[in-house]
Amino acid sequence: MQRVPEGIADLEWDLYKNVYGQHLAQDIVSEEVARFLQNKSPERPLVLSFHGSSGTGKTLVSSMLGNHLYGSAMSSPYVHQFVPTLHFPLPDRVQEYREELKSWVQGNLTECARSVFLFDEMEKMPPGLIDVLEPFLGPSHVVFRTNYRKAIYIFIGTSGEEVIHRKALESRQAGRDREEITAEDFQEAIARTVYNSTASGFFQSSILRQQLITRFVPFLPLSRRHVERCVRSQLCQRGSCGRGDVVEAVAGDMTYAPVQGHYFSTTGCKAVPAKINLFL
Repeated sequence: MQRVPEGIADLEWDLYKNVYGQHLAQDIVSEEVARFLQNKSPERPLVLSFHGSSGTGKTLVSSMLGNHLYGSAMSSPYVHQFVPTLHFPLPDRVQEYREELKSWVQGNLTECARSVFLFDEMEKMPPGLIDVLEPFLGPSHVVFRTNYRKAIYIFIGTSGEEVIHRKALESRQAGRDREEITAEDFQEAIARTVYNSTASGFFQSSILRQQLITRFVPFLPLSRRHVERCVRSQLCQRGSCGRGDVVEAVAGDMTYAPVQGHYFSTTGCKAVPAKINLFL
């Protein structure tokens, strides 16, 4: 099995340098990952649940985590990604999927205790399926003498985005600095929302009832200045750093909400590459 790199401080630097407008995600992820990896014998796995609207950086951050642990996230044999529409497409086969998922996770933990499991598009996950992981996430389960407690689980979804948007909007309208928003403002509200939402893979989930999520990680909606930073970054990757005209054009072509104020990009930075192609 590959050794986990010591330089996880590089993850923190990468998060602060390349993820825009997400001070909460930067702080929570860097703190929790560092604390977890420094503990040679953790009591339970690290379980993070990423929440927020499309284009705010959730997938980017999960990829960074995989990259810093294993050099190349999606091609590493120790990083496993599950997408409901691809892996669990048929609602009437949930029981079958539960058995497959349990077996898959168990097998991979036997192969590598420090496995990373990414569950994308949690809002499309069939309710009840993810609860099969409950024994792996708590402190009591033993898997074939494997130290399964060293694993990392990341859940990614848009559920809870309304709660996050509301808080960000209230803060903006009150004239407060974005960085004054704290993670504690969201933990209970996100948990309650995803537990009660039928459009959530955590609907009525025992994982939430047992409080097995280490932290809920809110991704805030992005303002125009964050979109501009996304555009600049993409342009530099294409060797066109100096194109301020393209930065202005792309940022100006995005849709912002609400109607009163136009504070936040409705698609985050997701549409940036396509729009650069139009204006470059």
